Amino acid sequence: MPTVNVDKQALFKALERDYTSEEFNELCFRFGIELEEDTSEKEMAERGGKNASGLSDRPLLKIDIPANRENIIFAVDKGYDSNRKLCIRYDLLCQEGLARALRIFEGKQKGPEYKLVKPANGKLERLIVKPETAQIRPYVVAAILRDVAFTQENYNSFIDLQDKLHNNICRKRSLASMGTHDLDTIKGPFTYEALPHKDIKFIPLNKNVVMDGDQLMEHYTNDKHLGKFLDIIRESPVYPVVFDANRVVCSLPPIINSEHSKIKLSTKNVFIEITATDEHKANIVLSTLVAMFSEYCAKPFTVEPVEIVYPDNTVKVTPLIDRRLATAKIDYINSCTDLSLSSDEICALLGKMSLEASLNPKDKNELLVQVPPTRWDILHACDIMEDVAISYGYDNLTKRMPSVNTVASALPVNKLSDHARRELALSGFTEVAPLILCSHDENFKFLNRVDDNTEAIKLANPKTIEYQVVRTSLLPGILKTLNSNKKLPLPIKLFEVSDVGFKDETKERRARNERRVCATYTSKASGFEVIHGLLNRLMEMFMTSLISKSSTKLGYWIEESENPTYFPGRSADIHLRYVDSETNERKEIVVGSFGVLHPTVLSNFDLTHPTTALEFNLEPFV
Repeated sequence: MPTVNVDKQALFKALERDYTSEEFNELCFRFGIELEEDTSEKEMAERGGKNASGLSDRPLLKIDIPANRENIIFAVDKGYDSNRKLCIRYDLLCQEGLARALRIFEGKQKGPEYKLVKPANGKLERLIVKPETAQIRPYVVAAILRDVAFTQENYNSFIDLQDKLHNNICRKRSLASMGTHDLDTIKGPFTYEALPHKDIKFIPLNKNVVMDGDQLMEHYTNDKHLGKFLDIIRESPVYPVVFDANRVVCSLPPIINSEHSKIKLSTKNVFIEITATDEHKANIVLSTLVAMFSEYCAKPFTVEPVEIVYPDNTVKVTPLIDRRLATAKIDYINSCTDLSLSSDEICALLGKMSLEASLNPKDKNELLVQVPPTRWDILHACDIMEDVAISYGYDNLTKRMPSVNTVASALPVNKLSDHARRELALSGFTEVAPLILCSHDENFKFLNRVDDNTEAIKLANPKTIEYQVVRTSLLPGILKTLNSNKKLPLPIKLFEVSDVGFKDETKERRARNERRVCATYTSKASGFEVIHGLLNRLMEMFMTSLISKSSTKLGYWIEESENPTYFPGRSADIHLRYVDSETNERKEIVVGSFGVLHPTVLSNFDLTHPTTALEFNLEPFV
């Protein structure tokens, strides 16, 4: 959830009112954002133990911009590509957009009309894309802001918004990255190319030495800010580069701009180029950036478009700032909010959320909603309905008893899980609660298991190595917890009752959860008999009898197994014969295993004492 630092006095001036902290907190709540703190740069530095000398004590408001969960749910349900899931209002990530949205919400202005305006000579600037860029970052979009009046405050906001967009929708510049240039220092038409490292030479931003591609990579390897972006292109045989008509380098995306075209307070005309691996995201970023800062142009909210010429002679004109048409049914909105609003009332409420709406002349139950270029979070009728609810006020929605009689009860699997927890606790075991995400090695290699690519749910863009897969076993989490508590006196007895996740193409969401029980016993001796006795006690509590394999009775039995996670000859599988509650058929399955952990497993988790583990699927016992 990104945080925006807003100058308090400037924001209240834009809102034409001085709010108390309580009043502004209430406004944020009604609008769907959250006031985190009323502070100042100096106070934040002092609290963090940093040197606060020279910092301003001018009041700042720290505001959290939450994710829009409706969009996430919709994207998953409809099977949308993960790169197209929009969950944040990116127009709220700067002071300009936040002030504008709150003014519209408070009825103090209407949403602006953004216009594409050609230059006086009627000829658009061109950005020509070379075929070689397809090897690395194939897409580019661009725009020009003319006659911009920068102040120190809005200049800082301009830079800060770029950073926030880079860190959010651009996925740390991997999907898109921005270059902003002083247009008066360069000349079009521009070219977007991909060249060998040694062929790219320029002075990087805020430097005074010419570097080629290799020198630049070496120079910024240990840079705290830029070093983390180098791997995006480092291994590529060619690097992307933007030239002007005189072969002056404008930028080396996604790393750094050129000192030659550096934006300054005196800059009047700004050329913006965004290179990307995802054209859709590039268009969102460009639309957001020009919509926010075109208000500082001599003619507010006007943008000069740029022609993008691709190798196949396809010509695209960007930015995309025309309103998009969306629709929503009136009865759908009213049924979800339990209101009886007329079309005029709904249109008025949507107007407070920067959405222009009117009744469809061909369908009296349908609204035609004009979505501005700042609202890329509107994907579905549910998003329009949500904006109506926000504008109306969640606190104002009528509270009533459900029209259907229901009797609440715990899900059987949750009820059984609680019984298992109670029995494990009474047996002297301590419950732990690790994260459901873990690294790929912890889930497989560290347990001497091989990934066959059929089970584990893997994250496409993990933030760190710690969060690569959804765990398919509870054991790694318990062993990591055990590693962090090695100094506790022996024996150490831990357990967890929770879910693991698996791929499952038979399910609507192509994945399923499985409730499991896992327990470990660590001491100077293996304690195999302790875990075996714990298994017997749990089965007794589940009213599941110990039987022989040859018997026809229902129950469980154990068989020696060769499981690489456990020491050879010191492990067993748990077999269960039961009646499936859905099909009423008798089934025999392996529900889990237990045994003495293999020395390499203990070594992988940096454990030194013998440990015995038990893990099994709880769901067949429900």
